[in-house]
Amino acid sequence: MKKIISASFCCLFIGLIPVFSQSFTPRFVVSEKPLSKINPKLKYTFGYLEVLENRAKPQGATIKLPVYIFKSKQPNPPKDPVLFLVGGPGMSNMRNAPYAGYYQFLKDRDLIFFEQRGAAKAQPNLDCPAWNIAQNKAFKPDLSKEQKQQIMQQAARKCREYFTQKNIDLSAYTTKAIADDVEDFRKALKIKQLNLFTVSYGTQIAQVMMRDYPQSIRSVVMDGSLPLEIQYDDEATGNLVKAFKKLFEDCATNEAYKDLENRFWQFLEAKTENPLELKVKHPKTNKMYTFRLKGKDIIDFFDPSNTYGITKIPQAIHQLLAEDYSLLEQRLQKLLLYVGSRFQIGLRLSVWCAEQTPYNHLKQQKLASQHAAIKGYNPKVFEEGICKIWRVQKVSAREKQAVKSNIPVLLLNGSYDPNTPPEWAANMQQNLPNSYHIVFPGWGHTVSLNWGNPCGMQMANAFFNDPTKRPTAECFEKIGKPKFKVFGKK
Repeated sequence: MKKIISASFCCLFIGLIPVFSQSFTPRFVVSEKPLSKINPKLKYTFGYLEVLENRAKPQGATIKLPVYIFKSKQPNPPKDPVLFLVGGPGMSNMRNAPYAGYYQFLKDRDLIFFEQRGAAKAQPNLDCPAWNIAQNKAFKPDLSKEQKQQIMQQAARKCREYFTQKNIDLSAYTTKAIADDVEDFRKALKIKQLNLFTVSYGTQIAQVMMRDYPQSIRSVVMDGSLPLEIQYDDEATGNLVKAFKKLFEDCATNEAYKDLENRFWQFLEAKTENPLELKVKHPKTNKMYTFRLKGKDIIDFFDPSNTYGITKIPQAIHQLLAEDYSLLEQRLQKLLLYVGSRFQIGLRLSVWCAEQTPYNHLKQQKLASQHAAIKGYNPKVFEEGICKIWRVQKVSAREKQAVKSNIPVLLLNGSYDPNTPPEWAANMQQNLPNSYHIVFPGWGHTVSLNWGNPCGMQMANAFFNDPTKRPTAECFEKIGKPKFKVFGKK
């Protein structure tokens, strides 16, 4: 018989079958079959949290969420574990579990890897192969904008029909529902308080928990904060431009890149008027494709959110301005081989179409897209037409309001991050009086997951050990300004 940990043992029957009652009682069921091969030196418990898909339907369908609970390397750790929530929406946390030994939190506390409902290893998961196939088809350069939209809209219809046939309630997959799942887990395990380690979209789950379950949370680390009140699509273009301006400002101290910013924007503006034409051979079929790239297309080949590649961006732009387009050609070849997404598209669509798209300000987006160098740039995660097809229930205005809380919070950022810029976290501090904000110079998105330099995670762990003060670490003082690669030098 499987071991069951429940908030109310009297509500359980044999195995996984609940006794019929007025309401379903969430429970955690230990499994002897983990999803991944785990380092035998690590002690852990693996199992599934079973909760209602829609809590408004107490006798409705249930879903199962896989969870790893890794035991601390300390013999007698504090009873407030760290629970990790990844970004997305739509990313899986289970792929991180095999690397649990690299997470510094285990030195002091138990560490929990929690899967969001609808993610890859959840039951059900909201993966739809038709979407991946459509994205690959829509990438081909010989299609008009309207044709590409039709391809993706048709894919959305197929995916919605697919999930509907499986009786999945797409409106039940929201940030609020995921936060409720975490709280049900805490109750089932009889954990008094959790420390939340959250990155990117996961920070929104943390904010909902701070609002709805403040007594359940001891402290929170938000790495790359996405405030609930922010409209991502509205601000994405401006954030991207600001990130590049910051990068150019820093690299201009090098004589080789002194005028790089002006030359880059002028190049993009010129290509917006007269697109750059590149012929690229498909790596497998050898078929030739002709791409006509405008400024709005070219800028996406340079990613200031990726900490590992930031120091190479000025060099790559210098190469571009010297009419060496080999880098663009290589990346276009890789895109032609696109085979899938890191995200479970159903979960991503349900969250975005319920919480972001309905609250967008289209006029603001239109004004942002008029930047001459990248005119027409479209940062939208999903077009309005896609969300009309998805037809999920719009969340209430309460879910779009800033959260005020006295819970200790550590806000982490990379200075160049265009996805969740430092300004967002700085503004959140107005409502978080017991918060600290640390910006890593020259870094991009999610600094605590920089495995080349784990200083961000070290700072997060120091905060969990004492959330009453601003964490310090010698490694942070050593970071300094980014050392940009120079064209023509090793």
